Amino acid sequence: MAGGSGPKIVGSTLELLRTRGPAGVTIESVAAHSGVARTTIYRRYRNRNEMLGAALLDVAVVEPPDADLPAEARLRWVVSHAASMVLDGIGFGGMAALLTDSDPEFGVLFRQVLARHRVELREVLDAGKRRGQFAATMEPEMLVDAIVGALVAERARTGGVADDWEDRAVAAFAPMVFAAESDPRRRSPGKRE
Repeated sequence: MAGGSGPKIVGSTLELLRTRGPAGVTIESVAAHSGVARTTIYRRYRNRNEMLGAALLDVAVVEPPDADLPAEARLRWVVSHAASMVLDGIGFGGMAALLTDSDPEFGVLFRQVLARHRVELREVLDAGKRRGQFAATMEPEMLVDAIVGALVAERARTGGVADDWEDRAVAAFAPMVFAAESDPRRRSPGKRE
């Protein structure tokens, strides 16, 4: 990416989305925020939606974890990446616009990107099920929904997300997710995964 403008555009797009919601993301606002000329942005993206889509994909496409990841670390990876789509992606302003359908074009765009992100999370959860780490009854779609719901609920209830939220989420979801034989809390003190 010439002159490093690509990361600046993506970073500014996401920052504006998180702080101002999708209505605050225009080619002009990203140019002003990033210091990248509008003409340079238009050389990369035909319009706002293309720019938003590229920025959201930057958060949505994740490197899968190591195949041998222990059960608790695998659950933590999923919690972290599910939350990241909100915290590092659309933010609570974007989430509010999505829930209220105040920007229908954004809603369609985000749901397309989210579908790809969820496929990646599902693959990690399904791998945990195949390895016997996660209960066969664990439903990946419901788990991801519950994680995101817990994140949004904490923000709604307290006005923020506490630093220990991820730890609490892993602890809360573990009893529902782990297969009994892979639950690290049920192992004898000397045995490690």
